[in-house]
Amino acid sequence: MTSAWRMVVGAFGLVALAIGFLSVVFLTAPAAPGPDLARSKNSAKGLYALSIAPEAGEPRQGDLHAWVVTVKTRQGAPVEGAEIAIGGGMPEHAHGLPTSPEATAYLGDGRYRIEGMKFSMTGWWQLKFGITAPAGADEATFNLVL
Repeated sequence: MTSAWRMVVGAFGLVALAIGFLSVVFLTAPAAPGPDLARSKNSAKGLYALSIAPEAGEPRQGDLHAWVVTVKTRQGAPVEGAEIAIGGGMPEHAHGLPTSPEATAYLGDGRYRIEGMKFSMTGWWQLKFGITAPAGADEATFNLVL
């Protein structure tokens, strides 16, 4: 074998080794993290602690359902008389909610019923809550995967 052929064979060997190494790295690398699916969190400015829960079991695609949003102060006291605006959508599809959910009742202890929620398809959804109460205006975004 001539020295030119040895160089070609050696170069192919190095390329094959590099491809093998990169394949191992790619296949064993951790997957990119998904959205934060916590159902309790502090609002963006830290004025409130919010939690969300479906009122009657986990929501299903296409069904109208209600949620309960609990709003408390940083110190843990229930927030009464809050105005709550609801929005959201699918960030990966760039569309909003198919309905216009509203806060329909104060249930006591900082809990508010949100009715008219609907998820029209499976995937990653965001629910955005704007809270206006005596401590000030703030917001929180929750991620759901249906």
